[in-house]
Amino acid sequence: MNNLTAQKITHNDETLAIIVKKNFHKKGINFFTPNEYSQQLAYMSHPKGKKIDPHLHKRVTREVNFTQETLFIRKGVVQVDFYSDEQNFLESQVLEAGDVILLIKGGHGFKVLEDLQRGREPGNTWTYKWKTGPLRTKILSFVSGA
Repeated sequence: MNNLTAQKITHNDETLAIIVKKNFHKKGINFFTPNEYSQQLAYMSHPKGKKIDPHLHKRVTREVNFTQETLFIRKGVVQVDFYSDEQNFLESQVLEAGDVILLIKGGHGFKVLEDLQRGREPGNTWTYKWKTGPLRTKILSFVSGA
């Protein structure tokens, strides 16, 4: 992946997250995830007039071992902190409006860094979130000493 536009966050040879920056552009359909992930993340860019024929997705039985979630930052700036399974701080990345992140494994936390006031919109940071679900277990929270 091009580090300027798409990036994997890894620890001990495992992918914790995939970040796709707002400036990523490549023609066609580009998948960032392997088939075995419970969520698929792709970028699609087609010229005007391109037709995608109506289709169905086949039923696929998957075993979900980790809840994966995707965030689209619509407005504002967010810092994402990454943690190991042992709850040790690893690194931080800053996401801006238009960026997308797929959180795959490990721990994570968020800090809103900047509100962007535009016209009549309130100044809060806005995100859209998709999660493997339904979530039927408690979320394990921890406070880092970092």
